Amino acid sequence: MSRHFETAPGLCEARDTATNAYVFNQTMLRIKDPERTLDFYTRVLGMTLVKKLPFPKMEFTLYFLAAIPDSQLEQWSKDDGERLAQTFGRPAMLELTYNWGDKDKAEVNYHNGNSEPKGFGHIGFAVPDLAAACARFDSLGVTYVKRPEDGKMNNIAFIQDPDGYWIEIFSPENLEQGLSEHLGSDQDQR
Repeated sequence: MSRHFETAPGLCEARDTATNAYVFNQTMLRIKDPERTLDFYTRVLGMTLVKKLPFPKMEFTLYFLAAIPDSQLEQWSKDDGERLAQTFGRPAMLELTYNWGDKDKAEVNYHNGNSEPKGFGHIGFAVPDLAAACARFDSLGVTYVKRPEDGKMNNIAFIQDPDGYWIEIFSPENLEQGLSEHLGSDQDQR
């Protein structure tokens, strides 16, 4: 029996048991202005800053954010050392990196990966109700790359953070219906 739920060329079937406790912990984005970007992720997307790590000798600061329901906030330690371990042991953290002084440098802009040369694409947020989330984003003046009604896939939206990074917004319950008309087999892509 395969350890994978799907098939694709290149999959390794024999998992090294040394990797059993590995946790995908973080995605890092470089930011130009911590104040505006932290406001966006904490106000617009409801994330919680769980750890801030300044590195004065190297002149940068790391901000670690997580999507934590209010009911789970008490599970996070007030002790800095314990919270550091929690931060680096939890899945799906967003790490924002601010290089000191970038805020004041007009020439500093970060490539979001969606224009040439393409690379990094987006991060994603699952929401319970896509229409309600988009109505809220509209009321907050959020910049859209794609609204749900635009294009061929009407079950997802893409918004942008202050640095231009794309964020996919979707409702998990509605994905199958919206994707099914666009999905084909691996044979279709040859």
